Amino acid sequence: MSAPNTLILATVEHLSRFAPFNSMEREHLSWMAERLKLGYYSKGETVLSPETGEARTFFIIKQGEIHGEQDVVRAQDDTAWLELHEGECFPLGALLSKRPVNSTYKVGVDTFCYELSADDFQTLLHKSRAFHDFCTRRLANLLEQSKQVIQAQYTKSSSEQQSMTSPLSAIVRREPVTCAPETPMRQVLETMNSLGIGSMVAVDAQKHPLGIFTLHDVLSRVTLPALDLDTSFEAVMSRDPITLPPHALAYEAALVMAKHGFRHILVEENGKLIGLLSEKDLFTLQRVGLRQLSGIIRKAADLDTLKHAAEDIRQLAHNMLAQGVTAEQLTQIISTLNDLLTHRIIEMELAADAAARSVEFCWLALGSEGRLEQTLNTDQDNGIVFAVPDGQDADAIRAVMLPFAKRVNLALAECGFPLCNGEVMASNPKWCLSLAEWKNTFDKWIYHGAPMDLLHSTIFFDFRPMFGAVRMAEELREWLGEAAARNTRFLHQLAVNALRNKPPLGIVRDFVTSDGHTIDLKLNGITPFVDAARIFSLAHGVSATNTLQRMRDAGEKLRISAQDIDAYCDAFLYIQLLRLRLHHEQCQAGEKLTNKVDPDTLNALDSRILREAFRQARKLQTKLAVDYQV
Repeated sequence: MSAPNTLILATVEHLSRFAPFNSMEREHLSWMAERLKLGYYSKGETVLSPETGEARTFFIIKQGEIHGEQDVVRAQDDTAWLELHEGECFPLGALLSKRPVNSTYKVGVDTFCYELSADDFQTLLHKSRAFHDFCTRRLANLLEQSKQVIQAQYTKSSSEQQSMTSPLSAIVRREPVTCAPETPMRQVLETMNSLGIGSMVAVDAQKHPLGIFTLHDVLSRVTLPALDLDTSFEAVMSRDPITLPPHALAYEAALVMAKHGFRHILVEENGKLIGLLSEKDLFTLQRVGLRQLSGIIRKAADLDTLKHAAEDIRQLAHNMLAQGVTAEQLTQIISTLNDLLTHRIIEMELAADAAARSVEFCWLALGSEGRLEQTLNTDQDNGIVFAVPDGQDADAIRAVMLPFAKRVNLALAECGFPLCNGEVMASNPKWCLSLAEWKNTFDKWIYHGAPMDLLHSTIFFDFRPMFGAVRMAEELREWLGEAAARNTRFLHQLAVNALRNKPPLGIVRDFVTSDGHTIDLKLNGITPFVDAARIFSLAHGVSATNTLQRMRDAGEKLRISAQDIDAYCDAFLYIQLLRLRLHHEQCQAGEKLTNKVDPDTLNALDSRILREAFRQARKLQTKLAVDYQV
């Protein structure tokens, strides 16, 4: 093989390690490699700047580091807003638009770059669909590659969970519902209906299983014989049901079912019933259905059922990751199911509290739940807005609502939603207020703008009605939109506060880390997008509370291009996806849930996308800084 051909082959092999070149057809990649030149740039040298005119070269970093700088960012902190490393390319936007670059590209360390002429770049766009797709939708293209990797990983994990060699102890989801053998059938059927279950087991005083009755038996044993519903359970049940020990394997249970025509198997340990498995459980192991789960929550008659449902929500999140559900859809599904769970807890507590039932109120979701952006690691942020009837005062109504709110908060804590350390909960008298008191509180925050007021606004201004008199929350939202938009000083203060939290991009290293070489994906990744979207929505009368919807609704009013809005949204969603993956892995390992990830544990693709996502956060913050002259 000749030397030139050897060099081209080596170039192709090198570039094939990076996107988009790893997706390009071999002939197109070879065509490009034949036309590449190699350039060297020393540290501190300017490669491109707005003053150099229309971009005429496509650069791919072979070795080294390039920094992108913009005047507004350099004026703030002398920090590069863009850092490019091996395998990354620039300046795509300028080449596609045939214009000068907007940033100054400087060399961070001595760097070698592959260089392709603008004319060859345009030709390659037409030759290679993969290259064209990447150049026009860079972040979205990288995200799609990452999504495919994630889906493969989680599908493998999910299939492993569903192995027929799993022990029954790993499959049993909850204790079976039982009754005494003398229980009237009327009571048995009412219990099965109210709990939404398909079977009932009779046990003795020592919890030893005596018999079983299922919905499949209703027609032949109750309906057709016109059974008197006062008949005892033991007269109808299937006696001496077959049981298996918890260490038995799933396929053994399946064989017993097939042999005897059973639909259910009881799991017994030391003579005591500990679980029940249906045919459906064995063949859809750990696959929790959305409709099934929402039905269980709506029909729950006790807190234990809701506690199990909260665990199912986490399992559902895992299954949906395996199915390729997007982070936007998944966080909204998690939040919606958590809404249903909270809704049911409120209903149960109201049923036992006549005084609270007499009050017109609305339970408010705040923070991430208010934005429909909950992950698996979330504490409680909630409040109450109530009406004050003529002739009564707010303190008297509050005295009625606070004990009720306390019970709801404690019940949510038992379901896995920790009490808020900052006491941002409806059981705190500060956040159980009349409509007039809420307006007065918000008014003080807007016109005083003290540090604590700014902090509170980042939580409370994302409120959303969850249960009760929605009209009061809607009136408060309309009032807030008008009051905040009028006070430009307050919006400026919010912008100053938001810009103190910089995305963790470094100059020397890829990322700036802290606390054991970690990055806080919530504080430093998600929050910059959330804060900017909140400020823009308040300034432009956007009523949405969801971050993505805020950006989309405010984008046109802010004259931000649809392409930039899509890039911001993609970046936000990718960081959310990383959080969901992190939380799932922590759950699987039995670790405390946090938002902190060690960047060294990320693969090359995820690390590259995370850098790109942080760059989009910086770009959005630059827009915020310009608009509010920070």
